[in-house]
Amino acid sequence: MSDIVKDLQRKREAFIPRGVGNGNLNIADHAEGATVTDLDGNRWIDFAGAIGTLNVGHSHPKVTEAVKSQVDKFLHPGFNVIMYESYINLAEKLCKITPGEFDKQALLANSGAEAVENAVKVSRKYTRRQAVVSFERGFHGRTNLTMGLTSKVKPYKYGFGPFASELYKAPFPDVSRKPEQMSEEEYIDFIIQQFDSFFVSSVDPETVACVIMEPVQGEGGFIIPPKRFVKYVSDFCKEHGIVFVADEIQTGFGRTGTMFAMEQFDVVPDLITVSKSLAAGLPLSGVVGRKEIMEAASPGELGGTYAGNPVACAAALAVIETIEEEDLLERSETLGQKLEEKMKAFREQHAFIGDIRRMGSMVAMEIIEEGSRNTPDKQKTGRIAKYANDNGLLLLTAGVSGNVVRFLAPLVITDEELDAGLDILEKALEA
Repeated sequence: MSDIVKDLQRKREAFIPRGVGNGNLNIADHAEGATVTDLDGNRWIDFAGAIGTLNVGHSHPKVTEAVKSQVDKFLHPGFNVIMYESYINLAEKLCKITPGEFDKQALLANSGAEAVENAVKVSRKYTRRQAVVSFERGFHGRTNLTMGLTSKVKPYKYGFGPFASELYKAPFPDVSRKPEQMSEEEYIDFIIQQFDSFFVSSVDPETVACVIMEPVQGEGGFIIPPKRFVKYVSDFCKEHGIVFVADEIQTGFGRTGTMFAMEQFDVVPDLITVSKSLAAGLPLSGVVGRKEIMEAASPGELGGTYAGNPVACAAALAVIETIEEEDLLERSETLGQKLEEKMKAFREQHAFIGDIRRMGSMVAMEIIEEGSRNTPDKQKTGRIAKYANDNGLLLLTAGVSGNVVRFLAPLVITDEELDAGLDILEKALEA
């Protein structure tokens, strides 16, 4: 390790709070596609994608060209001060590519949590109701409101309360955890009954402004709900005048094999929150949805100083164009199939590998105690991730119990990069 890296690590420890976590303590120098090179010249295969923000990969030439072109014009006049075309063009594009044939509008913000907060704001304004319902195991951000919507206590909520009021958590199915004696259909019926009971015992539906759901729970461990449950929730919202919000922050822009995961559930949400891979790593998020809901707020009630920065908007337009031109939706499905097949092969060799879940290239592998059906093994999961991060593979974990290895590799990853990363993972499992 070079002296400059040691010095930077020392400065990080001295000047940056330990609450800002680091999965890998090396220092990036440059990156391209799905490979990061550090200051010492070591190469790292990226299965993390900056927590799912790099579906088009590091430094995609179309994106960097768009960013450089915008930087030469202006950095940020502030859309609330004077308008610019990239914000308007991106809003139009988002309204066109998101599910739903109705009239839509889009507002832009900076982060996923900010998008969720704005979705709640416009839902409350439109319905004139206060309560907000999210789901067990869900994750929606680290602000005070979004922490309240999030389930996982450590590391996201512990010691940071009290949280906002009028927030409620409904049951969410996890088919891998269903009782053995139940069929899948019986289990779905059971969860739906619990969902109905929740709206009797916890909150009256006539007081609920919105229900917010991740089509696939991200931090919760890549839990994929049955289609029938998602449709039931959507129909319930329609029946009671509740805004149905799809949090597509991690699932959007091709991660699940379609532009948005909700397309695979035959459900059209009222609002969709987007961020992460929207702008290839630049801070940008949005809320897109029914015009009558989005227009409920008055001028000045939505927005922010940096909301919809033109450089990030230029990057986002290039990202969407890249996904469409390079057939990355199809590539996502192909990549996911390869990962799933490899994980199943690993499971044949290792008794500590449990459930494997996939939608598109959003793939998860549970680590469990050997001899158990589903007992989480957080310690072993941490050792696997540490080995990977010590040996050339950027790898993330997830799950309420911290026992899920998750894969968020860029969709542009080459077969050579993928194979190299899987070789390191195989050694991590063996170790």
